[in-house]
Amino acid sequence: MADTTITSANSVFMLVVAGLFPVPVQLQGFATDKAFTTDAVDLAEVQMGVDGRMTAGYVPVPVKQTISLQADSPSRDIFTTIIQASMTARTVFFMSGSIAIPATGESYTLTRGVLMTGKQIPDAQKVLQPVDFTITWERINRSLL
Repeated sequence: MADTTITSANSVFMLVVAGLFPVPVQLQGFATDKAFTTDAVDLAEVQMGVDGRMTAGYVPVPVKQTISLQADSPSRDIFTTIIQASMTARTVFFMSGSIAIPATGESYTLTRGVLMTGKQIPDAQKVLQPVDFTITWERINRSLL
C-alpha cells in the first residue's frame, strides 16, 4: 500500500435496481466536494445493570449511504425513476451495488438496499446545487481489488 493515493476521482460506483435497472449502471456526475458518504454504524448494543455492571453484544445494523450528484448528472435520472416507480407502484425497489476504489485497492459490495430519501428537484441558487440521495443497505462488505 506504499504507492497508493487518496484520490476518489477514479472510483467506480455500479448500481443494479431489481425490476428497473437489471443490468449494472455506472453512476456519473458526482458533486464537486462529495461523491458518496456512509454513516458510522453502531457495532455493539450495551446495557448497564442497576449494579453498575455493563454487558454488551453484537447486533447487525443497516448502513446509510448518501450519494451526491451534480444537478446535471445523467445519473439523477436513475434515482428519479426509482422515486416515481416507488410512488406509482406503492412499493420499494431493492438494489445492489459495487464500489471500486483503485487508489486504495479496495472494493465494496453493497447488498439489499432501498432508496430512502431523494430530491426530485435540485435547489436553484446562483447555479443549480448538487442533489443528495440516501440508500439504506442491509450490508456492505469490503474486499481488496
